[in-house]
Amino acid sequence: MDETTTAPDPYSLAKEAAAAIARSSGIAAHDLALVLGSGWSGAADLLGETVWQADATTIPGFRPPAVSGHVGTLRSIRIEGSGAHALVLGARTHLYEGAGVGPVVHGVRTAAAAGCRTMVLTNGCGGIDPSWSPGTPVLIADQINFTGTTPLAGANFVDLTDVYTPALRDVAREVDPSLEEGVYMQFRGPTYETPAEVRMARTMGATLVGMSTALEAIAAREAGMDVLGISLVTNLAAGISAEALSHEEVLEAGREAGPRISRLLAETVRRITGPGTTGTTDTTDEEPTR
Repeated sequence: MDETTTAPDPYSLAKEAAAAIARSSGIAAHDLALVLGSGWSGAADLLGETVWQADATTIPGFRPPAVSGHVGTLRSIRIEGSGAHALVLGARTHLYEGAGVGPVVHGVRTAAAAGCRTMVLTNGCGGIDPSWSPGTPVLIADQINFTGTTPLAGANFVDLTDVYTPALRDVAREVDPSLEEGVYMQFRGPTYETPAEVRMARTMGATLVGMSTALEAIAAREAGMDVLGISLVTNLAAGISAEALSHEEVLEAGREAGPRISRLLAETVRRITGPGTTGTTDTTDEEPTR
């Protein structure tokens, strides 16, 4: 069946989802959204008071998670110290699930429709730099979309020069000056990258490899949002380490690094949403329905 003739308009679906969240939560608009990947879920509990939580599948367009270690809930959190509201998207859809690119970026587009000016994307990933041991958080400075697809359609030319907002990376480094930066390369998955693919990625300039994030970042920039991306190196990429790769290794690295990276992310978000600092891009006249 041709998905392009049967799927609902993705921007209308995002607006419908945002309206459902507003009705259910009683929060008319959110300020910032987070996608919490493997190892990052503990940050939500440190942000402030959870004022609403729901199974993501009760909101239009959201699918249940297909990956162990991911949760399938949406949360609204009143951020301590600022009163801003964060929308936590715990229902990430990956391209390898086969549902198409629309569901992959539905959470991002819903966040934009819900009023969010900032998108925080996190993931667990493979590290190409051998000095980054498992458990190392790395700011994403740039990306390579190696999926062969895009969430954009038609003559929709989005500038990705600063796809990851430099000012937001500065805030994260204020919290942890030891943070390093890398270039994230998204593969389609679900197989882990081969050693030859990792060598190719390194030659192309990547230092981090994974199966998420890049498509979401493109959709966020299309919607006019600022983007902060942080990867957790959960394992050395294939060929960098002699050890075989496994999903259990990813989960274990996330568990061990969880307390540190949760504090890092929670404090960074509090500073981003502090008085007078919510968002750094003027999107007043922009519609997230392009």
